[in-house]
Amino acid sequence: MMMRALLALTVLLAAQLAAAQQYRWVDENGRVHYSDTPPPATAKDVQKKRMKGSAVGAQGSYELAEAMKSSPVTLYSHPDCKDLCQMARDVLNKRGVPFTEVSATDDTKQEELRRVSGSTRVPVLVVGRQVETTPSTQAYNEALDLAGYPKAGVARPRNQAAPAEPPKPPAAGESPAAEGAAPPR
Repeated sequence: MMMRALLALTVLLAAQLAAAQQYRWVDENGRVHYSDTPPPATAKDVQKKRMKGSAVGAQGSYELAEAMKSSPVTLYSHPDCKDLCQMARDVLNKRGVPFTEVSATDDTKQEELRRVSGSTRVPVLVVGRQVETTPSTQAYNEALDLAGYPKAGVARPRNQAAPAEPPKPPAAGESPAAEGAAPPR
């Protein structure tokens, strides 16, 4: 009896391992094949694919998807804003909230920030129609709660970093062509 149980367990585990390994290969006629068995020796462009998880397990939460749809999140920041802007990013990342970050580095983006918040002070968090100008963890969490975003620990945490700083304009007397750009014809 014990031997049968061990045999059944071995067959079950082998079946799971076989199902998890997939192969992609091209036959001699140029047709692409996908299979869970190793391809023949004449196969070309053989690729092993490891299938992980299921489509259901890979999906985000319904709560997060609905909040994202009804109340998208935008963070207005600036490269000079270090600690307070990072605190805002940390709150969003910890809760797994996808967000757009707008770095108010030029006149157009600063005007957009002024139109949204009434000033050019950063950070400013926009959650749907709600504009949060108070830089605090509590204020940001309340705005996210009101919009229906899941609490920290429910959604998978993110690791969205600050946007790259824009390139510095050339110093006085320096021409852009000095960097190897070809002159216009």
